[in-house]
Amino acid sequence: MSESPTKINLLGLSPTKLEDFFEQMGEKRFRATQVLKWLHQQGASSFDEMTNISKALRARLAEVAEIREPEILLDKVSKDGTRKWVIRMDGGSAIEMVLIPDGDRRTLCVSSQVGCSLDCSFCSTGKQGFNRNLSTAEIIAQLRVAIRAYGPFDPSERRVSNVVLMGMGEPLMNFENVVDATELMMDDNAYGLSKRRVTLSTAGVVPALDRLREVSDVSLAISLHAPNNALRDQLVPINKRYPIEELIAACNRYLEGLNDKRVVTVEYTLIEGINDQPEHARELVKVLRQLPCKLNLIPFNPFPNSDYRRPSEDAIQRFKDIMLKASIITTVRRTRGDDVDAACGQLVGQVEDRTRRSQKYIPVVQEEPVHGKSQRL
Repeated sequence: MSESPTKINLLGLSPTKLEDFFEQMGEKRFRATQVLKWLHQQGASSFDEMTNISKALRARLAEVAEIREPEILLDKVSKDGTRKWVIRMDGGSAIEMVLIPDGDRRTLCVSSQVGCSLDCSFCSTGKQGFNRNLSTAEIIAQLRVAIRAYGPFDPSERRVSNVVLMGMGEPLMNFENVVDATELMMDDNAYGLSKRRVTLSTAGVVPALDRLREVSDVSLAISLHAPNNALRDQLVPINKRYPIEELIAACNRYLEGLNDKRVVTVEYTLIEGINDQPEHARELVKVLRQLPCKLNLIPFNPFPNSDYRRPSEDAIQRFKDIMLKASIITTVRRTRGDDVDAACGQLVGQVEDRTRRSQKYIPVVQEEPVHGKSQRL
């Protein structure tokens, strides 16, 4: 994605901001609806395609605005059908996104940051360090790329049925851009996804979560991964600032604002000998009884230079049984795309690390074919 500082990328404007844009041009606000449909329902890549807009206005738009998507560095399909893309961002760093097919359901896992500003011990993304937030255009472009990958652009075919902000980055640390992107995802004149089919996952940035309930009604997931503060402090360092009890309270406040029967999805990565024992499960039962939720158990997906291991199938089943016996809806996430490093916790991209965090870890180089060349991941 090349730099273009003098033009505004219309992919990054929410419906309201696009209306303001046209008003500032001296145009009627309804132009925003026309352009929204061209951009997000028809997949227009140039203003010349927008045939219900006058040539004069198209020419003016070309002078001040653009429609710009990132460069695709890698597009690889796993043996189980999971598809991973590596796409280059402004500045040279790259991010990863993953599409997981499951029957009629196709879930797109999108990234919100280049790297991650948090340092969760079980996640390879966090070990890469952090570069910057993605713009709204860079977030929504991931959805455009995925839709187009399966044929002529047509969101109504639901080539992507669900979007989860669970890729690289902490979404609530990129608040404004993420909110604008989810608004586009759910807008009827754009992608038209149900609020139940767009899920934001957070490690627990409590003030931003409280702010989110004022402006959005996306579905919510939290990365919990531990049943007590002492252990979570080690696995999810942001817990030292916003401990479990504060996070659970914020989740309950968020649900109160939805006025429907949605629940929070609780993500819990099971790590052998760390948080997978029966006593951990019983402790977790006490925590989750305070929150309308469903539990998603995620067996740890190994990545280079990690000392953690995946639990045995018996340990996973034992943990699940304890939760089910306590009447907590519990599923085990099936590992998908691990042969292309697309499983949960494995996304790394190419991060020009501003945190120096990656210097603590041995660098890993994987060679992947990209347009006939090798690509460092």
